[in-house]
Amino acid sequence: MRRLARALDAEAMSLYHHVRNKDDVLDGVVDLIAGEVNDAVEQLDGPSAGAAWKQAARRRILTAREVFLRHPWAPRVFENRTTTSFQVVLYHDRLVGLLRAGGFSYDLAHHALHALGSRALGFSQELFDPGDAGADAEIPPEMAAAVPDLVGMLAEVAHDDPGSTLGWCDDQFEFEFGLDLILDGLDRLRER
Repeated sequence: MRRLARALDAEAMSLYHHVRNKDDVLDGVVDLIAGEVNDAVEQLDGPSAGAAWKQAARRRILTAREVFLRHPWAPRVFENRTTTSFQVVLYHDRLVGLLRAGGFSYDLAHHALHALGSRALGFSQELFDPGDAGADAEIPPEMAAAVPDLVGMLAEVAHDDPGSTLGWCDDQFEFEFGLDLILDGLDRLRER
C-alpha cells in the first residue's frame, strides 16, 4: 500500500478512505481488467449460432488474451483472488450464451468452462513455473535419472525466450494449440 501511495503521490493512510486493504485494491484491479476484456469482446461481431460457435468462441478468447497481453502481470492477480468479480461472472455468462447459441446444453457448457479453465479468459495457468531459474536451471543428476523423459522434453522444447507472453510456456502458439484442441473436442461432443 505504501508503494501504491508513492506511485499516486499520496499518503498511504489516505488510501484507506477508499479501500479497506490490499485485497480490495487487487479485487478492483481484477474488476477493471475483466471490464476491459468485456468491452473488447462486446465489439466483436459475426455469426455465433450453430457451427459458427467455435470460431466465435475462439475470437472471443483471443480478444480477451490481447487484453491480458497488455497486462502481463494480471494472470497471477486473477489466479490468486478468493472472490469472484462481477465482471468475470459477466464474461463467463456471455461465453455460456455463445455456447448455448451454438447448440450446447447447459451440462456441456458447464463441462466446457471447466475444460477451458483460465484459458477462457485468455491465459493459461502454468503446470510448471521454474521461477527465475528458467530453462537454464541445472537439474540434479539424481532427479534427471528419475524423470528422464521430462528432462529430455524440457531440454528439447523449453520456452525460455523473450517472446514468451504470459508465463514460462504460455506463448501464443502453445496457447492457441491448447485452445484449438479443447474447442475441437467440444465441437465433437456438441455434434453428438
